[in-house]
Amino acid sequence: MKNSLSGSSGDDMEVTFRDRTSTVTEDGKNRRWIYPKIIKGAFYRYRTWFSYVLLTLLFTGPFIKLNGEQLILLNIIERKFVFFGVVFLPQDFYIFVLASLTFLVFVLLFTLVFGRVWCGWACPQTIFMEMLFRKIEILIEGDASKQKKLNASPLTGEKLFKKSLKHGIFIILSFLIANIFLGYIIGSAEVIKIIKEPINQHVVGFISIVIFTAVFYLVFSKLRELVCVVICPYGRLQGVLLDSKSLVVAYDYIRGEPRGKRKRNNPTPEKGDCVDCDLCIQVCPTGIDIRNGTQLECINCTACIDACNSVMRKLNLAEDLIGFKSEENIKSRQKFKFGKRIYGYAAILLVMMTATTTLIVRRTDIETTVLRAGGTLYQERDNGTVSNLYNAELTNKTSGALRFSIEADERNCEIQVINKENKINKGESVKVTFFVIKPKKGIKEYKSTVSLKVISGGKVLDKVETTFIAPPNS
Repeated sequence: MKNSLSGSSGDDMEVTFRDRTSTVTEDGKNRRWIYPKIIKGAFYRYRTWFSYVLLTLLFTGPFIKLNGEQLILLNIIERKFVFFGVVFLPQDFYIFVLASLTFLVFVLLFTLVFGRVWCGWACPQTIFMEMLFRKIEILIEGDASKQKKLNASPLTGEKLFKKSLKHGIFIILSFLIANIFLGYIIGSAEVIKIIKEPINQHVVGFISIVIFTAVFYLVFSKLRELVCVVICPYGRLQGVLLDSKSLVVAYDYIRGEPRGKRKRNNPTPEKGDCVDCDLCIQVCPTGIDIRNGTQLECINCTACIDACNSVMRKLNLAEDLIGFKSEENIKSRQKFKFGKRIYGYAAILLVMMTATTTLIVRRTDIETTVLRAGGTLYQERDNGTVSNLYNAELTNKTSGALRFSIEADERNCEIQVINKENKINKGESVKVTFFVIKPKKGIKEYKSTVSLKVISGGKVLDKVETTFIAPPNS
């Protein structure tokens, strides 16, 4: 096919990189295994330390307790979600929806400005693959060239030992990661029980761990970059979010072209700074050539930046031939500027974050629903009072049991509880039936509003309003 090659001098030239993904052979029939070379430049060091921080948080998260609850819990089965010690139940679903939409807008804004940086720096798939499994593979089998040679060699005792050792460690790590991820879903205490107690007492949990282990092992030993290139929908999403102002890992084709070999301290006016060493391709974990322009497979891991900068330093040339740039920066040779679309997304994000924060701050520890008892009106009493019968349901959203009482805000109101429920265990609900009693002589309207408050330990945990019906005092 004929195509204009982004990163070329502008002439039409035959290219094939868009005809197929980087992970298949030219005939499209077989997978092309990627053996990325590791160059430990500045960005690689930053990514490594950042990854270690995230891995530490990930592995310790299920075991950290805050307010008596797991730090983060996403228990879909029991419909219980915990974030930093705050419990969210189905009654808080509206907050969860708004928070999810806020996060989605944040992802859109982040991608619009910085491209697919999440994939290369913070995605668990990349962190586990590049900073854990890949390093173990290099430690056992050697660098990229040695791995390629080992895989192409016939089966020997050495090869069998290395492959068995590597995949054995991969399975153990996958089992560990499976338990950690399951700890975020059902809780670390339940996972520990599944491990300690007999299998026949936790058949479903044991099967879940086996399935998770198999999936993680398959992902990190076989699928690898295919998760980013083929399976993950985020890579396709970035295609509709990026524009010429987005800051992505890009090759400065104006400075780099035309490519050609050159010697150190030997300027060649007719050639660009790119020496066509292909080192940027060799280090790419998805096997692309960044000089072809922004591509679906690029995860902004910055490995090509480190590789190119190492070559530029050897040749005494300016760094960042490949770097964080926008198409507009490259063409105009000006510094990066935020566009109007970014400010628009930022304003929407700020409003949504404010709304979400307000709802979380105003969220009460007890969710109270009060309804008039069905099929009843008012009851006139011999002592000159009128009463209405109500049913209330109270849900405890804290991490401990609560003792409570229901009181009226008005001084002339009296609460008469029929069933003596005054305690709610954590995460549970209780139903209370009670009368609201008011003096008849003070009633001026057939329908009026009465305010009730739920008190625990001398503190008002929730306030509700309901309708009170009584004949007006003429």
